[in-house]
Amino acid sequence: MQWYGFLVVLPFLVGYLLGSIPFGLLLTRAAGLGDIRSIGSGNIGATNVLRTGHKGLAAATLLLDALKGLAAVLICGVLGPLTAIAAALGAVLGHMFPVWLSFKGGKGMATALGVMWGLSWPVGAIACAAWLLLAALFRYSSLATLFSIVVGAIAAWFLVDWQIALAITALVPLVWIRHHANIRRLLDGNEPRIGQSKTSANPAV
Repeated sequence: MQWYGFLVVLPFLVGYLLGSIPFGLLLTRAAGLGDIRSIGSGNIGATNVLRTGHKGLAAATLLLDALKGLAAVLICGVLGPLTAIAAALGAVLGHMFPVWLSFKGGKGMATALGVMWGLSWPVGAIACAAWLLLAALFRYSSLATLFSIVVGAIAAWFLVDWQIALAITALVPLVWIRHHANIRRLLDGNEPRIGQSKTSANPAV
């Protein structure tokens, strides 16, 4: 029983610590843009970094946030699927609730995509393709996120074993809960489109 707990707790902590690295905040500060949390939505993720007008920084944030999730799964997954799953959940929660930022982090989609690639690259590829398609069609990052994570979870049940599919499915409510404000704005018609500032979308928001 102690060994079983070790296989869960340690990789979860490794994943959490990797996931809690706030790349969006670090990159924007290094670029002399100040605290990204004072811009736009106040989020540390790539979508908010894009609101600074620096597409390269936004792309780097997206890539690094995904890579930290992928790295957590690959590093811990050498011990088996259970440790990979624990690290995956830890990485996503670490990004959402980083200890370094008083547990106020990002919304988790880039890191979720990274862990999906680590757990099953076909599932990760399907989720990424769904996001790109929906973002191109509707120009809403949040809408693309909400539905692509569901597409990834559905795909997992057809492509991988039930344990990994269950772990990927568990990401869905986490990501949706973190997007509660976006869901409300989508319903109200106030959600900014990709590349559009929150103030230009709705001055009152």
